[in-house]
Amino acid sequence: MKLKRNGFKAGLANGTQQIGLWMSMASNVSTEVIAPSGYDWALIDMEHSPNDLASVLAQLQVLAAYPTSALVRPAWNDPVMVKGLLDLGARGLIFPMIQTPEEAALAVAATRYPPDGIRGVAGSTRATRFGRVENYAKQCEQDICVIVQLETAAAVARAEEIAAVDGVDAVFFGPADIAADIGKVGQPLSNDVWDIISPAVTKLVKQEVPVGSFVLDANFSIQLFQQGFSFVACGMDTSLLAKASDALLSKVRNAIEQ
Repeated sequence: MKLKRNGFKAGLANGTQQIGLWMSMASNVSTEVIAPSGYDWALIDMEHSPNDLASVLAQLQVLAAYPTSALVRPAWNDPVMVKGLLDLGARGLIFPMIQTPEEAALAVAATRYPPDGIRGVAGSTRATRFGRVENYAKQCEQDICVIVQLETAAAVARAEEIAAVDGVDAVFFGPADIAADIGKVGQPLSNDVWDIISPAVTKLVKQEVPVGSFVLDANFSIQLFQQGFSFVACGMDTSLLAKASDALLSKVRNAIEQ
């Protein structure tokens, strides 16, 4: 048995722009509601949500039935946590708060078996289809997508160095944390934030390095794609539910109180 092609990674390689959604509800039910929408990718977040390995597994199982590619963001650049996610069958990882080329190299190493990395070996896992994938150790190196997230001005200044690390497939910019880093907490769409990000994006795009980001604004997401971003999450499950819930209540309440 061979691994099914990683559609998200293939899309990055051939220049296809991919629209994503951020998922923080830690629920296989909410994931199953979202999956038929047809987003190109969905990010299961472990950094700022109650997701654990069990809830991630349940959501990976849901997304496996749909064309939407599943990415996972571990809570930290931790090889032990990454090992567990890879064994569950995670095929794309966004590593948070990468500051240096050395930290990017550690992220890559966590996804590679020795002698090329430090990933522990397990045979009968979901990733290997419980031992059915032939020569999984070789196949997986071409399958797993490593995305490094830059979240400070200092990290963005080293974006080209970090992107050049062997095994890094894409660079992801985190405007919310960059905003906080420069004293603009809560202002991820501030011009001051994007004045830092945009020059780095321009350089990486010229070098054909795929770049991504996450913003809670559809129009801003469109602008990012027009700027040359390869993948952008344009919304978040919790935010969508909150806004729709508020809007429905407001509409009905305003109508009956008139």
